[in-house]
Amino acid sequence: MTDLPDTSVLRIIDAALNRAGEGLRVVEDYLRMVLDDGHLARRAKSLRHDLSLAAATLEPSARLAARDTLGDVGTQNTTPSEQSRGTAADVAAASFRRVAEALRTIEEYAKLLDTPLAGRCEAMRYQLYTLEKTTGIAADAQQRIAGARLYVLIDGRDSAAVFAELVESLVAAGVGVIQLRDKSLDDRQLLSRAEQLVAATRGSTSLAIVNDRADIAAAVHADGVHLGQDDLSVSAVRRIVGPDMLVGVSTHNIQQARQAVLDGANYLGAGPTFTSTTKQFSEFAGLEYLREVASEISLPTFAIGGITPDNLHQVLATGIERVAVAGAVANAQHPAESASRLLEALQHSSAVRTTSGVS
Repeated sequence: MTDLPDTSVLRIIDAALNRAGEGLRVVEDYLRMVLDDGHLARRAKSLRHDLSLAAATLEPSARLAARDTLGDVGTQNTTPSEQSRGTAADVAAASFRRVAEALRTIEEYAKLLDTPLAGRCEAMRYQLYTLEKTTGIAADAQQRIAGARLYVLIDGRDSAAVFAELVESLVAAGVGVIQLRDKSLDDRQLLSRAEQLVAATRGSTSLAIVNDRADIAAAVHADGVHLGQDDLSVSAVRRIVGPDMLVGVSTHNIQQARQAVLDGANYLGAGPTFTSTTKQFSEFAGLEYLREVASEISLPTFAIGGITPDNLHQVLATGIERVAVAGAVANAQHPAESASRLLEALQHSSAVRTTSGVS
């Protein structure tokens, strides 16, 4: 039995429902218009819809009758910090906290009533925690990978000396991300090449990524590790590399891309786009998949698969602004020069989009 009259309980729940709904709208607007992330914005909208359905389990007239805004002493209780926010991200973070607190309030007080509201709010609270985490990852990734337009995959070369020369030339050319991917090296050789890669990129704007091997990425303190669809999960890799290392995921359709976002990936590879000289595929995601990703996902995404200076314009026309290449650079007679030409084309495209008002 409750020691409060139903009117008081309904009044508490009504106020919390209003706070939660308002907070979710603020979060949704941040995801739509600041992060420009249609996927996460739809998740927020879905939560808001679920909240409305949950609220409908209460008698609307009884809920409104219990409302007493003018008599609520809490409307006058404010703190200086409530009136100030530093950034749009701060606004979203405060709203996430407000929604979580409101959902918990509803969950606890709804237990005093004969309603399924408590269980529904508990489920929504856990969904909110996931949305908050993925929102933070997306915002952080946009900043950490902001300047990386070109991603180059390289193997270990025939010797450590040749490998070092290649990496140093790519760093000097301004390549944003360099991934070590070599299935033919034994573990000790791979570790040694990874150490060389990290040493060469340290202090530069280039990021050092190790393909697949989270253990080696962690051992050499690489900037990140890249995973395929059949590799370890993002959550499993996080237990090896920790929360701060970048984790990229290869995706081949929009469902995989959406899931990678929710799993906590920091960036995506999207493809294969065209026929590749370095890797064989039975199916191609193509340009249409790139358009899908560009239209709804804010995580930095690199188009991959057979991309060359000749077809780069087709990729950029989809809205994707980053590309990953292997053979077009690594197998070129002068890899650094090939990388520079791709970077010039990417930068020219960015300048044209800025001048034309496209962002």
